[in-house]
Amino acid sequence: QAQLVESGGGLVQPGGSLRLSCAASGFTFATYAMSWFRQPPEKERELVARISDLGVRTDYADSVKGRFTISRDNAKNTVYLQMNSLKPEDTAVYYCARGWSAYAIWGQGTLVTVSS
Repeated sequence: QAQLVESGGGLVQPGGSLRLSCAASGFTFATYAMSWFRQPPEKERELVARISDLGVRTDYADSVKGRFTISRDNAKNTVYLQMNSLKPEDTAVYYCARGWSAYAIWGQGTLVTVSS
């Protein structure tokens, strides 16, 4: 069955970096856009970044532009989120999802905590 598994979360100091990975299985990864969302504590889930099926098109939330980079490796069925210059307000559970504007499959999430 189709599945997404995130990894790479953890505790990082403000100004630090993390790279999240999302490994896909059970579907033809290269034919789907992929997205990263996050849900901060006691807040609603929000779209962070998305990437088209071949990686040509990307889109970012204003709050992460210039700091986060989404990429994908279709040979490895994996989408990445490189997060630089992290801020405490980036603390959230990060989820990957299949799709650009409609999301049929979600991962279980990985927690990112930005704190000194």
